[in-house]
Amino acid sequence: MSETLTKRDPAAVLRTLARPPIGSLIVLLIFCAIFSVMTNTFLAPGNLSLVVQQSVIVGTLAIGETLVILTAGIDLANGSIAVLGTIVAGRLVNDGYDALGCLVLAIVLCTCVGLVAGTLVSRLRLPPFIVTLGLLGIVTAATRLISQGGAFPVTDDLLAWTGNVVQIGAAPVTYGMVIMIGLYGLIWYILTQTAWGRQIYAIGNSPAAARLVGIPVTRRILSVYVFAAFLYGLGAWLALGRIPNADPNALQSANLDSITAVVIGGTSLFGGRGSIWGTLVGTLIVGVLRNGLTLVGIDPLWQDLVTGVLVIAAVALDQLSRWRRM
Repeated sequence: MSETLTKRDPAAVLRTLARPPIGSLIVLLIFCAIFSVMTNTFLAPGNLSLVVQQSVIVGTLAIGETLVILTAGIDLANGSIAVLGTIVAGRLVNDGYDALGCLVLAIVLCTCVGLVAGTLVSRLRLPPFIVTLGLLGIVTAATRLISQGGAFPVTDDLLAWTGNVVQIGAAPVTYGMVIMIGLYGLIWYILTQTAWGRQIYAIGNSPAAARLVGIPVTRRILSVYVFAAFLYGLGAWLALGRIPNADPNALQSANLDSITAVVIGGTSLFGGRGSIWGTLVGTLIVGVLRNGLTLVGIDPLWQDLVTGVLVIAAVALDQLSRWRRM
């Protein structure tokens, strides 16, 4: 009996360590330890605050991406939708229109893109990969047509409000950071304490079984894409507080970074399994990795390469985990 426990304990410990978000948190701490040894400035309060500030946009996009992936879908257009929001708000405000109205219009426009994606995926049952890949091209082209190739300076106080800073000790904290953390808390509550959240997990596990128990699968999937796009619109507002200009060429790696954050945070690409707090940890892993590699002087192209490797490794581990459970 004692021998059996001795043999099982290491496996149980490994399973616990691999469970999201514990495993992701351990990876984050390992990266922090490595970069704190390699550089003298990584653990400085100002630099740690910078890591979180740099993670605000990707972290917000990753929230919407998490909801979509929990339904076994994927959204390749989230970054381009956010850029569309920044361009619409930035251009209209520079043309002299009311800032609040322009911001609301930009968020509504982003939400409408989600409505289109959700309708195609849920009503016509088109593959999410194809739908969002097509929307990526359409939204990117529309954004460049609206901007006419130009960038628009963010000078309005409301648009730049999320970049305002409150000093806490030696660390600057932006309103955008507070909003992002608040969104994570809100989505955690929705996913764990409401019927809508539990139904999202059920649909990701098995849409057929979800229909049998009376869950309106089509409407729920549509609502997920609409809500996710609304969050991308909020991400556009947070981006306007971070960047000096609304630029159609901005956030080019946001799609990959947000998907990376979701996957290495422990959410399964096959749907039905994952944690929103794991996504936050995954976002910080991406932020720490890019910040740390920059501090040690690694070329940005290598950062993209490492990020891609992380995605493949996380998906491979998820697949292995599924095979072991079968």
